[in-house]
Amino acid sequence: MKFFKLGAAVIALATTFALPGAASAQSRGKVLVVMSSAHELDLKDGKKYSTGYYLNEFVVPYRKLVEAGYEPVIANPNGDMPVMDANSNNKMFFNGDDAARANALNYAQGIQQLKHPKTLASVVAEGTNQYVGVFIPGGHAPMVDLLKDKNLGKILVSFHDNGRPTGIICHGPIVLLSTLNDPDAFVGSMIANDGKPNSFAKGWPYAGYHLTVFSTGEEEQLEGPNGLGGNVQFYPVNALAEAGAHVESVANWHSNVVVDRELITGQQPMSAPEFGDVLVSKLNAAKR
Repeated sequence: MKFFKLGAAVIALATTFALPGAASAQSRGKVLVVMSSAHELDLKDGKKYSTGYYLNEFVVPYRKLVEAGYEPVIANPNGDMPVMDANSNNKMFFNGDDAARANALNYAQGIQQLKHPKTLASVVAEGTNQYVGVFIPGGHAPMVDLLKDKNLGKILVSFHDNGRPTGIICHGPIVLLSTLNDPDAFVGSMIANDGKPNSFAKGWPYAGYHLTVFSTGEEEQLEGPNGLGGNVQFYPVNALAEAGAHVESVANWHSNVVVDRELITGQQPMSAPEFGDVLVSKLNAAKR
């Protein structure tokens, strides 16, 4: 009996820390996980906010992918280790369960490939045909680099063109702007608030899509001294609407997942469990 208990403990420990980085021999397919390389968000008035990925928005869907038999492959612009937004390491994003928060943090720390991601350029060079879907977590970091990354733009278009599941949560949907012909000009126009951003949105692949993103009301609640400590340069809801999307928001901090064709979007951290389930269901359906 003692041997059995010890064996079970070892198996549980191995499952917790080895599964994240290991490829399953019976993988249902690879899922590209795109993350930001950014550490700092520029705010208005020269202020800055230390940012990164949100813990639950990354771990909860990632873990559901692994448990469903998919093989996540992490990539970001620089091939460097993504950083976590320290403010996301909070039990409030795990229904007040501090043990769940700690477990998620341990899980993330056990993902070896998180320390050495592929570069987005290498993904483009290799082609995306080997991936059955793509997942992009949020945090403010994608608003720094991913929204203008032309390699990501090529990757997303490749998934869009053949309808492979594309799951993006919280601030993450802002990265859809990377598929614009000139994302730098569009973003510059949003920051300048010159009333011209939609002039740079012609031909956007996601025009007319219904989606959600971190709401303006939620952003405004974070802009105080206990959050960002300043104002964002523009609101994601406004940017995606200017580009041609139909943005659907619900009450602040309530789960909201919107599916339109291949695109699955979640509004904010509270949407992570539902978002992960819908993403897995969409991947499963695509395989049938």
